[in-house]
Amino acid sequence: MIAAQAVLETKMLLRNGEQLLLTVVIPTLLLVLFSTVDVVDTGDGAAVDFLAPGILALAVMSTAFTGQAIGTGFERRYGVLKRLAASPLPRWGLMTAKTLSVLVTEVLQVVLLTVIALMLGWDPQGGALAVVALLALGTAAFSGLGLLMAGTLKAEATLAAANLVFLLLLVGGGVVVPLDKFPDAAQDVLGLLPIAALSEGLRDVLQHGAGMPWADLGILTAWAVAGLAAAGAFFRWE
Repeated sequence: MIAAQAVLETKMLLRNGEQLLLTVVIPTLLLVLFSTVDVVDTGDGAAVDFLAPGILALAVMSTAFTGQAIGTGFERRYGVLKRLAASPLPRWGLMTAKTLSVLVTEVLQVVLLTVIALMLGWDPQGGALAVVALLALGTAAFSGLGLLMAGTLKAEATLAAANLVFLLLLVGGGVVVPLDKFPDAAQDVLGLLPIAALSEGLRDVLQHGAGMPWADLGILTAWAVAGLAAAGAFFRWE
């Protein structure tokens, strides 16, 4: 039942034009644009080496947080979740299916963005284990926050808030603008955000060849535990 629901959730996600714009088109355009046009000072080296890890982090956020929050919020408003909760599929099974759908979508995103970045001259460094750990914890952190928003706010409020957060974190999360471009006081705060921890952790590994980024993993773990716990406690099915 979980597998069947996961397949259905994935098909619905991939057939949604607005979701595809958010999860695929926008990250791809940002990667190509900022890698080929000298708009932002990304420091020494090729721009794509700085941008590719941040865009991968953005892709995770767009799917696990923004897309999931909006989609789940409207399912809740239209009574879809209430009806599914009454089906033989248990509630935890439904959430598991949604998580699997997010992971499948993210795999497709990562593959696509990696191919495009390599075509633009990206030279990734570091180990795969650290990258997988960062992406997995980033997914958990953003999923918890997305489900918390979808399960507590009205659908229209979720739509507005999720898109606003997406834009704010795109600018201030170290995705395309280096955190060291911000004032020192702001850097300390922005560095604690999940998108900053994910983008900076991926950048340390993939651009600088660092080992396991324990500090960034710790920040993501804290957000994942807090977000999932809050979503489990306060999520309303109707």
